[in-house]
Amino acid sequence: QVQLVESGGGSVQAGGSLRLSCTASASTFSFYYMNSMGWFRQAPGKEREEVARIWSGGRNTYYANSVKGRFTISQDNAENTMYLQMNVLKPEDTAMYYCAAAASTARWERGDCIWGQGTQVTVSS
Repeated sequence: QVQLVESGGGSVQAGGSLRLSCTASASTFSFYYMNSMGWFRQAPGKEREEVARIWSGGRNTYYANSVKGRFTISQDNAENTMYLQMNVLKPEDTAMYYCAAAASTARWERGDCIWGQGTQVTVSS
């Protein structure tokens, strides 16, 4: 079964930047054929939050209000990779970040996604 693989997490000070990457565990998987893909995060004791999403071939994007203007989601079909550029990081951005992809908007909305294992982001003040 295909899984997504996140990388790029780490520890940074407030105001710093990180770029998360998301690839696939199998070469047979292609983001090109996924309608919706994006990033979620979950901090200890909190519910999972959708952070950013890109869909319909990159024509549409969504950002949570808490990250709007600081985070940018993108996809590189040639590299078969999805990215989350995170700038001006804040301590409240500390969480485990997960990437996900779904073949359709309907699947995305009901959580029927291919998921990664997560990468930890820690922002210190």
